[in-house]
Amino acid sequence: MFKDSPPPEEERRVRANDREYNEKFQYASNCIMTSKYNVVTFLPVNLFEQFQEVANTYFLFLLILQLIPQISSLSWFTTIVPLVLVLSITAVKDATDDYFRHKSDNQVNNRQSQVVIHGEVVCEPPNNKLDRFCGLLYWRECKYPLNNQNMLLRGCVLRNTEYCYGLVIFAGPDTKLMQNCGRTKFKRTSIDRLMNTLVLWIFCFLVCMGMILAVGNAVWESEVGSLFQSFLDWDLPVDNFLFSAFLSFWSYVIILNTVVPISLYVSVEVIRLGHSYFINWDRKMFCTQCSTAAEARTTTLNEELGQVEYIFSDKTGTLTQNIMSFNKCSINGQAYGRYAHALILNFDPLSSPPLQRLDFLSFNPLADPDFCFYDNALLESVKLGDPHSQEFFRLLSLCHTVMSEEKKEGELVYKAQSPDEGALVTAARNFGFVFRSRTPGTVTVTELGRSVTYTLLAILDFNNIRKRMSVIVRNPEGRIRLYCKGADTLLFERLHPSNHHLMNITTDHLNECAGDGLRTLALAYRDLSEEQWEEWSESHRLADRSTDCREDRLAATYEHIEQDMMLLGATAIEDKLQEGVPETIAILSLANIKIWVLTGDKQETAVNIGYSCKMLTDDMTEVFIISGYTVQSVREELRWADITLVTSVELSLFILLCQTILALWLFFLTRVPQYISLQENSISGEFALVINGHSLAHALEADMEGEFVSTACACRAVICCRVTPLQKALVVEVIKKHKKAVTLAIGDGANDVSMIKTAHIGVGISGQEGIQAVLASDYSFSQFRFLQRLLLVHGRWSYLRMCRFLCYFFYKNFAFTMVHFWFGFFCGFSAQTVYDQYFITLYNIVYTSLPVLAMGIFDQDVPEQRSLEYPKLYEPGQLNLLFNKREFFICIAQGIYTSIVLFFVPYAVLSQASQGTGEPLADYQTFAVTTATALVIVVSVQIALDTGYWTAINHFFVWGSLGTFFSIMLAMHSESLFSIFPKQFHFVGSSQSTLVQPLVWLTIALATVICIVPVLAFRFLKLDLKPQLSDTVRTLYTPYPFRLIHPSYWRSGYAFAHQEGFGELITSGKNMRLSSLALLVIACVTG
Repeated sequence: MFKDSPPPEEERRVRANDREYNEKFQYASNCIMTSKYNVVTFLPVNLFEQFQEVANTYFLFLLILQLIPQISSLSWFTTIVPLVLVLSITAVKDATDDYFRHKSDNQVNNRQSQVVIHGEVVCEPPNNKLDRFCGLLYWRECKYPLNNQNMLLRGCVLRNTEYCYGLVIFAGPDTKLMQNCGRTKFKRTSIDRLMNTLVLWIFCFLVCMGMILAVGNAVWESEVGSLFQSFLDWDLPVDNFLFSAFLSFWSYVIILNTVVPISLYVSVEVIRLGHSYFINWDRKMFCTQCSTAAEARTTTLNEELGQVEYIFSDKTGTLTQNIMSFNKCSINGQAYGRYAHALILNFDPLSSPPLQRLDFLSFNPLADPDFCFYDNALLESVKLGDPHSQEFFRLLSLCHTVMSEEKKEGELVYKAQSPDEGALVTAARNFGFVFRSRTPGTVTVTELGRSVTYTLLAILDFNNIRKRMSVIVRNPEGRIRLYCKGADTLLFERLHPSNHHLMNITTDHLNECAGDGLRTLALAYRDLSEEQWEEWSESHRLADRSTDCREDRLAATYEHIEQDMMLLGATAIEDKLQEGVPETIAILSLANIKIWVLTGDKQETAVNIGYSCKMLTDDMTEVFIISGYTVQSVREELRWADITLVTSVELSLFILLCQTILALWLFFLTRVPQYISLQENSISGEFALVINGHSLAHALEADMEGEFVSTACACRAVICCRVTPLQKALVVEVIKKHKKAVTLAIGDGANDVSMIKTAHIGVGISGQEGIQAVLASDYSFSQFRFLQRLLLVHGRWSYLRMCRFLCYFFYKNFAFTMVHFWFGFFCGFSAQTVYDQYFITLYNIVYTSLPVLAMGIFDQDVPEQRSLEYPKLYEPGQLNLLFNKREFFICIAQGIYTSIVLFFVPYAVLSQASQGTGEPLADYQTFAVTTATALVIVVSVQIALDTGYWTAINHFFVWGSLGTFFSIMLAMHSESLFSIFPKQFHFVGSSQSTLVQPLVWLTIALATVICIVPVLAFRFLKLDLKPQLSDTVRTLYTPYPFRLIHPSYWRSGYAFAHQEGFGELITSGKNMRLSSLALLVIACVTG
């Protein structure tokens, strides 16, 4: 009866251009479909999705109730018009989004391809391992091993070749990228979650009101209504007072449902859409260098930007530019580079004449004119023929996977897979060792003007485990040499014992490079005999052709040959901070936002970048270093940090106690009150925490994560170094778990995607490492400094506007709806409405919708410049002060108070009033028109008071809505419509006869004054007695802008950063246009 699920796939077999063979395996189609609907399925599927929302289902239920004549005293259109409007707006939005998805799908699916090859591939099943692939190609009766170098991931861009032949192995959800994407979590704001709770409370309140009025109906029908039974019997099927009360309950549920109007949800989405456009249109977040604008990739999280407490940031490419420059080096124990000699001679470079930039072009016509270096001693060393210096730059010109393009003689363009490699090869180029070209088996270098071609025997490529790369070359004289560059910690372990003294000197130089925050590599070489090469080459060939555990076997052969090397020296590269990073971090810190840096770099680099960007300062009480390798050592280090923090708290409390005693003593002596000042930060002190990846693995264990969180969150700054992408996500997750705080993650690379997806808000930097982070993000821009504007301006305004919108919205709807409740006690609990049914229909979608939308989109409390000058203005969002349960109850209390005034003031005045002709005014329709008019005027005056920033649109919507109300009401009550639809318009002539009565306008004015004056009085008292910071800022005439005071010196460190190389691709020749045979080598494409 049920179809069995297919067994797990053990291997995949694909034949080129054999559809019948491939279809029997039921692999995923290569056709891309990101769209959700088509012409036939759009309406039913979209409606089904929309009715998954509880609110839409609730209003559909009310509509069904209104179709029952024994229950509803309102016409069905009072609910169906707003419901259809909401569904239509959402459907148009979904259809538009899906149209663009269809358009994108068609572009991808209709790409042209040439079908020429045949063959079969047998490989591993779909998996998420990006660094491994194993398979076999059977082609023309030959068998070829396939590995990760044959794999092109979905979305890759081919370089250094115009085309390649490929075979789709994995498609659709089977692609490696899709297998790595993980599940995208649906993100909701804290206001959304609070609204869900409040709506549930309101619904319970609605049920309670319905039950109270139903009980009233039962009592009235049994005590009073029974007296009318002789001449006015109950309508069928009512036959007793209990059943009448039951029907009355549902009738009042329908009438009072406007306490949660459906227009609320549409209005929220419209406001969020407007805020998103403001971010997209902000020219101050536009980067002219890369022509990239800020982009809000979601419309649901804007107000959450105003509540961020924790920022988790990547370092390279996010805080830094990821553009490298060669600054220093150490060669055979001699340090070279900017200010190297100044440090040795012990004089201050700031007071001495500036060093001159070297002129390389006069020495080397192939030099890069943009390259900067200031130490002439290194250039002279190369010119004088120092063998160590020349071998140093020879290594840099040979040991890499850079591609060179020379469009015309002398104009070289290097294409490097990482900025580090490009900087090192460019340095070698300027010092006379110019990398010119390569083939799969040769590397051509111009050495001090002489062209030399080396035979490239092997490339031992980089990966994240090896953290080094090597090449084996044969020079024209036949000498075979291995050149290696890599992380100093790993390379020093593989040096010949005779290098011990030189290694110590080089280590000292590496530590000195910490003064400039430089990234370092160690360089070494090893001479090989012909016999050693032949023996190793054979073992390498066997490992390369193995079909099982190929990577492990290759790693073992690399480890065997990379031993007993001779140290040449080390390089130091600067990755400069992005513009405005220190200022941005300082301003965000003043906004009480804690910034954590999560990086894969070394501890020294991370710490010193922390000093450079002002996360860490010399004024800090202590910087805790957590570097233990065992659970016990990590726990002891965390507890020591915790004890230090507690001691600081106790000391601060003791100081506060002493200050208090002194103040009291002075008061008794002088009778003058003494002011006690205690800085907030002095309670916890200025602390920072630095933790390594291996220590973090223990700290995130279940029995220790609470202690880690409490210690880390008590510090002003936290730096996690040597962390994996998974650990980045785990750190964010543990803060979300233990702290009720909004988190934001920002990064620029694929290793930041998991962190970006885990945080409440993800921000992608469009930089040097592609767009993976941008595609996974909620917001994107090109510079870290734009983050302060995103949060302190757009985020703060969005939160402020949404809170003011919600407060006013609940107020106006309770003021509108609760009048029905009070009226129930005076109409025999008959479920009769106070207002005309058309007024009930139009109140939320016409009369009061646009003014509150204008306020929710355009309102401001202070100008944008003041938001940046006074970061403390951001704190109300973090503390959730502007809209919470307390503010909600204040709003509904004001709404209930307004409803009492709007009902009882007209009731009291009109009940005994009469017209000028002597006829009484106390009729139902006059009362309805008076109450409705007073309601619209009161809520219009209230939103005028609530609006802090007036635009032409605000004026047009507020006063236009008021005019629209009178125009529609007069039209609805006209004799013209009544003559056409006599059964639909029952208030014929009511407004015309009511609004000409002076007493009516006096009643409206009195109700307005009683509603508004207490609000004004409360606000003036609050402004005078307990002003908010925004109130104070608004009254200032002269701004006091924040200025960052720069310390006199920076700290820095060193690290090794690289990506897995393309050495095997280079040696295979697959990326070079050599022959048609080379082009026929297969690149297995995953989609």
